[in-house]
Amino acid sequence: MQDLSPDEIARAQALVRAALPPTPQYAWPLLGQRLGATAWVKHENHLPVGAFKVRGGLVYVDALMRREPTCPGLVSATRGNHGQSIAFAARRHGLPVTIVVPRGNSVEKNAAMQALGAERIEHGDDFQAAREFAIQLATDRGLHMVPSFHRDLVCGVATCWLEFFAAVQPDVVFVPVGMGSGIAACVLARRAAGLSRERVRIVGVVSAHATAYLDSFRSGLVTAAPVSTVLADGMACRVPDAEPLALMRAEVDDVIAVTDDEVAAAMRALFSDTHNVAEGAGAASLAGAMQQQERWRGKTVGLTLCGGNVDRDVFARVLAAA
Repeated sequence: MQDLSPDEIARAQALVRAALPPTPQYAWPLLGQRLGATAWVKHENHLPVGAFKVRGGLVYVDALMRREPTCPGLVSATRGNHGQSIAFAARRHGLPVTIVVPRGNSVEKNAAMQALGAERIEHGDDFQAAREFAIQLATDRGLHMVPSFHRDLVCGVATCWLEFFAAVQPDVVFVPVGMGSGIAACVLARRAAGLSRERVRIVGVVSAHATAYLDSFRSGLVTAAPVSTVLADGMACRVPDAEPLALMRAEVDDVIAVTDDEVAAAMRALFSDTHNVAEGAGAASLAGAMQQQERWRGKTVGLTLCGGNVDRDVFARVLAAA
């Protein structure tokens, strides 16, 4: 993937700032004690939809409307935060949106998408099945299919990492990997900020119960893997995308896997140490850092609390298991 141009960055930043405030990054002392490092957290859970994805949706839909001003409507597939992002952005342009989710999806993410005006359809047992149905629905209804990975989505998400790198230049950042926009954005933002790979290391974090990107990172081939994560639905990828995979293999230092138990421990730690609520994928960054804390002891660690949209009953069970 080519570097983001100064014009692309400037336009994305202007679009995002017109709709959203910059999110804070804090060095939490208790987290630092827990990791034995200086721990900076980028709080994307503070955005209006509770997750980083909204940045990408704003840039994607704006670019689409400039290319296709008569677009009749949008359809996409999601486990929740991407769908909220597209619905949030589409509402600003008066566009109808249909979102396909797998059966058993987060109740509260579903409700949030509908509150933003999206039509919600349940189909399939996982994200990939929902995605395939959404593609067919786009053809049947004559709608624009919004992909899960696209340069415009990445460009929007990169505004998060540009904010972070302007404030902090950590020794390492841990980045959850779902469909790849978050980690691709981190890589391109590091380049745009003029930071070398040696200066700021990037470690991708996948679910140990959805290892497609880890398996593909190691083999160099797009490799599907089954999904069984219960807690980290934002990382429930069965089939990776070749474009972010290539970027990861060129620029990311390592990809590690965290179990649902490790994610739950990180959710509890974030609540105890910062009193912020994290969904599973939102806590994966810290889960990765906790797994590798001996490697980075005494260093400056960058973390992203990339989403806080966890169902109340799920979060109650996680806290009660401590």
